[in-house]
Amino acid sequence: MPAPRFPYRLIATDLDGTLLRSDDTISARTRAALDAAAERGAAHIVVTGRAVPWTKRILAELDYRGLAVCAQGSQVYDAGAGKLLTSVTLDRRVGRQALDLLEKEVGTVAVAASCDGLDGQVLAGPGYRVHEGPLPYVPVEDRETIWQQPLNKLYIQHDQLDDDGLAKAARAAVGDLVGVVMAGEGIVELLPLGLSKAKGLALAARRLRIRAAETVAFGDMPNDVPMFAWAGHGVAMANAHEELLAVADEVTAANDEDGIAVVLERLLSRP
Repeated sequence: MPAPRFPYRLIATDLDGTLLRSDDTISARTRAALDAAAERGAAHIVVTGRAVPWTKRILAELDYRGLAVCAQGSQVYDAGAGKLLTSVTLDRRVGRQALDLLEKEVGTVAVAASCDGLDGQVLAGPGYRVHEGPLPYVPVEDRETIWQQPLNKLYIQHDQLDDDGLAKAARAAVGDLVGVVMAGEGIVELLPLGLSKAKGLALAARRLRIRAAETVAFGDMPNDVPMFAWAGHGVAMANAHEELLAVADEVTAANDEDGIAVVLERLLSRP
């Protein structure tokens, strides 16, 4: 008899802190679990805050040829074709206005910007602390430089407010102009209003003719909350932010302990 179909038709996984381990690799165990689920009929979609240029390397290492939702839902990328299918940009006038209003409330913020497109650069303005690692960026001395081309989103940092405090202050000051998400350590972002991972995932799933109820989603940060609300089942990693843990249907092991594989293997073992 053929093996039964996987309980979900779609597996949606965040990247950093979820699919990726702390060393930016994907374990052999997790790869094997995803492959086994695929053999049983499940599609896999990467859903990440990273824009396409920062995601392509990981997808290539996975030999991933499906759809990927990038830049907090603003981009749907066909990895097999190397083609950007959808892209939503931040109105730069609105972005400027939001920063001005925010700085009136909290003082100066350091700013970086993610430029639109398959090869869009990340421009880091004065004082912006960039995470060391393999993700390329371009330092700019004048913040005005970031407004010269279409943008997916802005990154903001503050010398005194922590990530949660800055995100809370930004929502209070400019939440009616832009979306505000905390996507990881030192990563608070301003997005087009109404944009979320859930919006991008819904677009990608529609292309595959898969419903929300047929989706299991994995994540670790507050920017994954809308994705969990959309999906049929939301699984938070043990290392997840408390805001996501509070809304998860299930909590699995940490990303460094093959948390995705733990859940997929259990689902694969169902008769």
